[in-house]
Amino acid sequence: MKNLILSAIAVLGSLFGANAQDDLIVNTDARKTVSLNGTWHYIVDPYDTGFYDYRFKERPEKDAGAYWNDSTPKDPTQWTEHGYKDPYNIQVPGDWNSQDRQFLYYEGTVWYQRDFDKPALTSGEDVYLYFGAVNYEAHIYLNGKKLGMHKGGFTPFNFKIPAGLLKDKGNFLVVRVDNRRHADEVPTVNTDWWNYGGITRDIKLVVVPQAFISQYNLQLDAKQDIAAAKKKGTYKFIGWAKVSGNPTGNVTLEIPELKVKQQFAVTGDSIAFSLDAKKVSLWSPENPKLYTVKFSIGKDVVSEKIGFRKIEVSGKKIILNGNQVFLRGISIHEEIPQQIRRAHSNKDALQLLGWAKELNCNMVRLAHYPHNEHMTKVADSLGLMVWSEIPVYWTIDFGNKEVLAKAKKQLTEMIARDRNRTSIIIWSVGNETPISPVRTEFMSTLAKMAKKLDGSRLISAALEVGYNEGVNHVDDPLGQFTDIVALNEYLGWYRGTPDACREAKWTVGYDKPFFISETGAEGNFGFHADKTARFSEEYQAWYYEEQIKMFKERFPDSFSGLSPWILADFRSPKRNNPNYQNGWNTKGLISMNGEKKKAFYVLQAYYNEIAAKEKAANTKK
Repeated sequence: MKNLILSAIAVLGSLFGANAQDDLIVNTDARKTVSLNGTWHYIVDPYDTGFYDYRFKERPEKDAGAYWNDSTPKDPTQWTEHGYKDPYNIQVPGDWNSQDRQFLYYEGTVWYQRDFDKPALTSGEDVYLYFGAVNYEAHIYLNGKKLGMHKGGFTPFNFKIPAGLLKDKGNFLVVRVDNRRHADEVPTVNTDWWNYGGITRDIKLVVVPQAFISQYNLQLDAKQDIAAAKKKGTYKFIGWAKVSGNPTGNVTLEIPELKVKQQFAVTGDSIAFSLDAKKVSLWSPENPKLYTVKFSIGKDVVSEKIGFRKIEVSGKKIILNGNQVFLRGISIHEEIPQQIRRAHSNKDALQLLGWAKELNCNMVRLAHYPHNEHMTKVADSLGLMVWSEIPVYWTIDFGNKEVLAKAKKQLTEMIARDRNRTSIIIWSVGNETPISPVRTEFMSTLAKMAKKLDGSRLISAALEVGYNEGVNHVDDPLGQFTDIVALNEYLGWYRGTPDACREAKWTVGYDKPFFISETGAEGNFGFHADKTARFSEEYQAWYYEEQIKMFKERFPDSFSGLSPWILADFRSPKRNNPNYQNGWNTKGLISMNGEKKKAFYVLQAYYNEIAAKEKAANTKK
């Protein structure tokens, strides 16, 4: 087991680099930090003038015309064609599209700039520059020196600031952000959500000792029999830690509430361990118990709250802590509809997940990309199981090895950031990818990699369905590589009307749990009509009524849950019906203004019914 864990650490290390980027630091909230959130200056640069010269070659580092250099003139004769000053201000974190009308449809380059002072440091401390996410391509410059670049709009990254580069006062930080879509990126040019650009998540300086614990993982050993562990009252834990900066000595692990305190010798830059603990209260939606866990080495101490649970598949059932569970889910975009912006704060997470709890969900699908870290932490505390996904979406260039490498990198960064979030039960490697041999090879590679990086969770993807002589047959070849068979279906919206559900036949070609990862219909809040009128609240409610009847009467016995599309209305440039959409996808159960539609209460009643039956069944045990 120790060798397997150390092997996984090695895989992580080989995959992380982005132009010599240092390994990702996890749990930055528990470390010594200086926030760089707030007001920044900006330059809109649609021609990339600040990055390329007039021959369209990348400017040399000391080029006075490069936008990463301070253009403040030293004397009146100095030539300059750029500068950062008021009133060209923008708020970080946040997308640029929602902050000024000129950015509404903008895709391209925007330069961000701010000054900051050197944080107070003690002897032997290093400083890292950490970004929660930047959409999509980011180039980072400090005092005229390039620290590196990163691609991927929804995963974190950081760079170590070289010794001697920081000044006591007035450090000049510049970030070039480019959110243009390209055919060889992840996601590709074809998506069905708003391409919000900017520094969309927190940015901070992280101060650490030269030897510090950069990453770690602690969980129940997935191989143990939970029923036997419960009976015995003792649970086996496994874990590992990666220590950066030429460490020596031991790593100490503490779980004070469980009276656990053990030391483990560092081998190279890593440790792997196993231990036993008694009287563990397992995490579940009904009991979202979290324990304070501390790792330390030398002067470095890092702690966070972690829950412990076991998620697995047994035949056609999803099993949580030894009990069958039905996933009462909802899909969510990382968007606050009332303000037409990216969600980015703890308050935003509480709004979105609070709506899900009101719906009586026990699970959420965070689509179609890794959401802000606030979302997964709040899900931990609220007891909401999570499906987390990378944006391998629709028409990715599946034959391109470089695209596969980009997808692998985003998968690695997603898992590295959130591997200690007990709420996450599913890693998803993509959505609605069209079946072909090259696509299945691409996607199965990601599925196998996800399982290798983290074998304690279920692996999934939203698959394709085949239609043959009136039968909906789920036999996507990717299903052989996933733990559950998940499917997006819109019978009654894109095919026929909702009453078509009454005769629908479903078969599944795998002896695995069957999950509906999307289903839904559009409905405009306040538009009331006969239920046959599309885009009315009545049509949307009718759709859910017929779907629920189909689930109850016509679905396979492997049916294990659903996450309908979607919690709230969201922006999409593909939705251009001038009467009912105007750039909005209105499949939300909650409107763009935060009002609950009729369909919300239809789904809520179904979930209440399921929850009551589960409670009664568990009470009898």
